[in-house]
Amino acid sequence: MKRRELLSRTAMLGAVAAAGATVLPQAAQAQAAPAAPANGSTLDRVRSSGVLRMGVVVGQAPYFTKNLTDGTWTGACLKMAADIASKLNAKVQVVETTWGNQVLDLQSNKIDLAFAVNPTPERALMVDFATPILVHSFTAVTRKGYAKPATWDDLNKPEVRIAVDMGSSHELIARRYAPKANILAFKTRDEAVMAVSTGRADVNIVLAILALPMLKKNPSLGEIAIPRPVLTMPTNIAVRLESDKRWRDFLSVWADYNRSMGTTREWFIEGLAELGVQQADIPPEVQF
Repeated sequence: MKRRELLSRTAMLGAVAAAGATVLPQAAQAQAAPAAPANGSTLDRVRSSGVLRMGVVVGQAPYFTKNLTDGTWTGACLKMAADIASKLNAKVQVVETTWGNQVLDLQSNKIDLAFAVNPTPERALMVDFATPILVHSFTAVTRKGYAKPATWDDLNKPEVRIAVDMGSSHELIARRYAPKANILAFKTRDEAVMAVSTGRADVNIVLAILALPMLKKNPSLGEIAIPRPVLTMPTNIAVRLESDKRWRDFLSVWADYNRSMGTTREWFIEGLAELGVQQADIPPEVQF
């Protein structure tokens, strides 16, 4: 009987030790990324901790631009995050992520907000959205020598080769409005751009704010066109789904105010200027 009790006690101690081994990393992670309060309010957590955690994505200028030399970040969304943090007496903490992982990082409480997320019904089941920070147009960036398309019908032909980044809103629009075209889907936007610059594709469908630095960076590309009918896409801030909606509502008021005052446009123009894109380089038909 004593031997059986001893074995049971030993097993119990082993289980406690194992549990302790799984708790320690979580505790360390909690120090690096403070958890939300029991009521689930991100707004309360940001104000009490003085830290605003934002997701940043490599290679997505002018939203986010990383200096590979010193690791610092600039870009339009960094300016916006700094302004939001200033209203809450907080400092910005950047957390590297990807477009595909932003929603997961919000759900797992790694970040407090994700910029430049296009709202879809599917995403709305997983995260919440503040009102748009920007509404801009889909464009067609051509290879050199290719006729500038005036309408989507000009692109909706079997002989037209359209390059898009796989799984993006660019691909959805291309397949919706140019289903007869030869649509080439690439893993990344850079690969899609390369296909156009090397002549393997005729146009790249991309949102206007991303097309501008593309043209500046790639002189082998042709022109930027906004096919008719003009198709637009809102760009929003995504946040965690919470019963307390104050965080989302605060960001909505912030977004509406700065968009109406023209401040958001100024932040994006400054972000483009960091990439060498001046106001004179922005075609008059490109509005954001």
